[in-house]
Amino acid sequence: MSVEKKKFDCTALPKGWQREEIIRKSGLSAGKVDIYYYSRGVRTDASLVPPIRQTASIFKQPVTVHKTQEGKVKSDFKQGPQSQDKPKQLFWEKRLEGLRACDIDGLELDAMELPKGLKPVGPHVGDETLLQSVATALHVSAQPVTGQTGSRSALDRNPGVFLNPDQPLVQAVQVIDDDIKRQEDRVLSARKKLQDALKV
Repeated sequence: MSVEKKKFDCTALPKGWQREEIIRKSGLSAGKVDIYYYSRGVRTDASLVPPIRQTASIFKQPVTVHKTQEGKVKSDFKQGPQSQDKPKQLFWEKRLEGLRACDIDGLELDAMELPKGLKPVGPHVGDETLLQSVATALHVSAQPVTGQTGSRSALDRNPGVFLNPDQPLVQAVQVIDDDIKRQEDRVLSARKKLQDALKV
């Protein structure tokens, strides 16, 4: 592909910036113009955007950055690991309402029954949304899953303010030693049934 290059000072940007136009002479994109911006001096205006390629094409073009000097700007402005996470949308689980898992024949599976101790939090949050919220938190979250620790009245009054987006839409659950013992007994019973079934 042959091209024609023109480079000149850019009057629309601060002093020291140059604009380069590259006109494509052949190929499917013949006649298209790629525009590059370069800085020769020290950049004093931090609000300026980095070099960009502007074309008339509707397709996204890759951006090529040409550095003419070494920058001494810190690349990471964020403070701490929490600020690097993407913000989470509140009540995103409600978008999954009405969707059900199906078996291989396309028949809907029955809904799961949740323990009575799990109480949903938030406007119009039912058991189905609660299950999706808890399952997602258990699979994705790197922190302990405790549920919403705010008071029930505050969460009902204004959930958008008092809701913790890092926790599932369930009231805080207290797990006591009796709960752990009952679960251990259920696991031992299931293991014994499996062992007996494998012997047959």
